Amino acid sequence: MTTNATLNSKPQKPRSAVLDDAHVGDIKGALGTIKLDDDAPRQGLSARLKTLLAIVGPGLIVMVGDNDAGAFSTYGQAGQNYGTQLLWTLLMLVPVLYVNQEMVLRLGAVTGVGHARLILERFGKFWGAFSVIDLFLLNALTLVTEFIGVTLAAGYLGLPKVASVVLAAAIIIASAFTGSFQRFERVAVTLCIGSLLLVPIYFMVHPKTSQMAHDFVVPQMPGGAGELAAVMLVIISIVGTTVAPWQLFFQQSYVIDKRITPRFMRYEKADLWIGIAIVIIGAAAMMGFTAAAFAGTDGFGQFSDAGAVAKGIEDKAGHLAGVLFAIALLDASIIGAFAVSLSTAYAIGDVFGIKHSLHRGVKGAKGFYAVYAGLVAVAATITLLSNGYTQGLITQFVQVLAGVLLPSATVFLLLLCNDKAVLGPWVNGPKTNAFTAAVVGVLVTLSLILTAAVVWPDISSDAILRIMAGCGVAGVLVAGYSFLSGRRGTKEDPIDRTGRENWRMPPLETLEKPVMSTTRKLGMGALRVYLLVAMVMVIVKIVQTALNH
Repeated sequence: MTTNATLNSKPQKPRSAVLDDAHVGDIKGALGTIKLDDDAPRQGLSARLKTLLAIVGPGLIVMVGDNDAGAFSTYGQAGQNYGTQLLWTLLMLVPVLYVNQEMVLRLGAVTGVGHARLILERFGKFWGAFSVIDLFLLNALTLVTEFIGVTLAAGYLGLPKVASVVLAAAIIIASAFTGSFQRFERVAVTLCIGSLLLVPIYFMVHPKTSQMAHDFVVPQMPGGAGELAAVMLVIISIVGTTVAPWQLFFQQSYVIDKRITPRFMRYEKADLWIGIAIVIIGAAAMMGFTAAAFAGTDGFGQFSDAGAVAKGIEDKAGHLAGVLFAIALLDASIIGAFAVSLSTAYAIGDVFGIKHSLHRGVKGAKGFYAVYAGLVAVAATITLLSNGYTQGLITQFVQVLAGVLLPSATVFLLLLCNDKAVLGPWVNGPKTNAFTAAVVGVLVTLSLILTAAVVWPDISSDAILRIMAGCGVAGVLVAGYSFLSGRRGTKEDPIDRTGRENWRMPPLETLEKPVMSTTRKLGMGALRVYLLVAMVMVIVKIVQTALNH
């Protein structure tokens, strides 16, 4: 006979924090499937490779999606105007890319809750609303730049502008509307493979490999002090196009939608490294072959847009090379549009409790698909209605807005990854915190320089150096304060990380709200004021520029 005591002694299944039940089940990737009840140890190379192939997707797509139309413009500008002298910035960004994206994939796998929802629940309605509103605005404008890339590629290939934009929008929408996560990911991974078209272009143009190897590892500032302002803007553009706020929101939600749990963390980190390798190879190839194509020509130092880069490549290496570049640009614009649209739809679904998963058909997640399709349609329409000058203005605004918002996005990421209620045994270690804090300091400095350069286009090199020096002094003071505070405090016991593969965040409503220290309140207040002032100044400047034109 079964007693109440026996019933009560049975282990209870822990409640899940996952907000959409479609996020629980088999992992159905583009290159393989892992059953929900498949908990067998992965022994042998074959078993591990099959698991990796099934997991590959989130890291690959978020990284390759970052080499989008804006990246083609930025890397093309760096190569055409400065040769390969800024290649070192790509090597510098590798650890930044990995640390940032590793933190969000950890948040996704452990919590099962999207980035915007975590900010809302742990930091309040203001920051939750701010994160969604600014993401929506920034992503909508970024989508416009993706369609601008479509028009540039179509123009070079001799295709009609309207038909090209409409067809691209239809492909972007239709690929997500299949109601199958696996089918969508297969399309996305195919496009990621298409980005490797940049490699044969590199060999067709054949830049000097020895010079590229040197410039990749030896930092230098082309043009001397007199051109510091212009060079700094290009460097900031490279940082902004390589590390973008939408990436944080996208990868966390995509990891959740793919149903990846902490058990597969090692494989997802490998997926991320594959994506980083491909994005750095593509970026370096673009800088290299653009530099070689324009070296010694009248076009050197006269960058206009990616369409002109395709023409320069054709003049150097033939029509086929130019066509391949235009196809690669088209491919990059579409994969970028996929990722940017999904990051917005996921975030809005997370915050407003709308069913949000590519595993659901349109009828099962109408709001999610409406946001996705609506964003794509509006961006395509704006592109078709705008002229060349307006498109340039939008591209500039996107670049600046991303630079302004990136430090705040990284700050919230760092705070969430130190929240023990959220990540438990998966919280950051001291080395990750120290590195990320340093990255935040650099991003704040670059953000201030970028904002100042947009508001005051004639900013001098001395002014830029003063901003850098001021931020450096502030960083040293903050680091010193943190160090001394840590020494005065009581040392906590090391975090017990045993059994963390099976640890998941409890439901959000069961977590205690974090206690805001005075230091954190002051820091959050300063961040709020900075964001408000910087965004107002940038918007005023953009409006003035438009009216004067």
